[in-house]
Amino acid sequence: MYESAIQPPLVDPTPIFELFRGSYGSELLTAAVAHFDLFGRLSKQPMTLEQLGDELGLQPRPANVLVTALRAMGLLDQRDGKLCLTAMASEHLVPGSRLDCGDYLSLAAQSPGVMSMVHLLKSNKPLGSDDDSGTAFIYRDGAKSAMDAEATARHFTLALAGRAKNVAPALADVLPIDNAQTLLDLGGGTGIYSYALLQKHPQLRAVVFDRPDVLKVAKEFAETYGVSDRAELHPGNMFADPLPEHVDAILLSNILHDWDVPECKQLIRRCVETLKPGGRLFIHDVFLNDALDGPLPIALYSAALFSLTEGRAYSEAEYRSWMTEAGLRTQSKVPTLVHCGVIEGVME
Repeated sequence: MYESAIQPPLVDPTPIFELFRGSYGSELLTAAVAHFDLFGRLSKQPMTLEQLGDELGLQPRPANVLVTALRAMGLLDQRDGKLCLTAMASEHLVPGSRLDCGDYLSLAAQSPGVMSMVHLLKSNKPLGSDDDSGTAFIYRDGAKSAMDAEATARHFTLALAGRAKNVAPALADVLPIDNAQTLLDLGGGTGIYSYALLQKHPQLRAVVFDRPDVLKVAKEFAETYGVSDRAELHPGNMFADPLPEHVDAILLSNILHDWDVPECKQLIRRCVETLKPGGRLFIHDVFLNDALDGPLPIALYSAALFSLTEGRAYSEAEYRSWMTEAGLRTQSKVPTLVHCGVIEGVME
């Protein structure tokens, strides 16, 4: 008896993920107060994001992650393109103000989590890139990656399956691929998203493209879900190796958030090049507000992504602009589960 990949959870697990990521809020707030004097600097004059990043010595990605979180917390606002303090921050986080709470927050200034976050913000590099452990969730030529060692690749891939098993039924329920024959799941990991789609659409075949050691786990799940006869496991480097050609649909599920903007655009362009005319690209991910001011759970998830990968969370507007630039006609986001949603781009 095969397991179902399309049976949804009885209880929405989203609060569990929110609680798990909550620590990033404490670390970012404490870093902003105790290590960067961000509120003191902005109390003197409003600044653009670029100006504030220069003032703090932060590159665009970490500056974006930090400011997005503080805006989502209700501590920063943006007026006429410049960042400024909200009333709460002005009264309680400006050093020397009558009701300043900064010294209280600074009690955690030297905690390991805060110190690690400060280092990550200043270096703009993911955890593991400064020592011999290697990055956990990403692969780049010339850099050590846990995804190229069988034991750690298996550990991280199975860990990510915990979310995929919950979200895959919702994705399979909304993805419009009734007429598709071939789906390319790029960076497919466990393959669970593809396998849910295979169970729902008997006419569909899927190609799961990922690193060789990751695909060993995908093979086990294909057998568990009874779809091995319609799932092809294709090892490779999605940035450099040839992709299967002329596919009907491509799925990028929780992939682009691992990478910075140039790599995101590169992957989208590669996808467009391999789609059939009229083919569809589906970006399934989390989404910040277009104003990059929240929501708070996604802003904190963005900090988690920033810590472990070369990426961050992006907004629907950012994704749609990259898809349009690559020649796709985009559709509005459709929600799935655990803060995720999917944007469809159609090849003209």
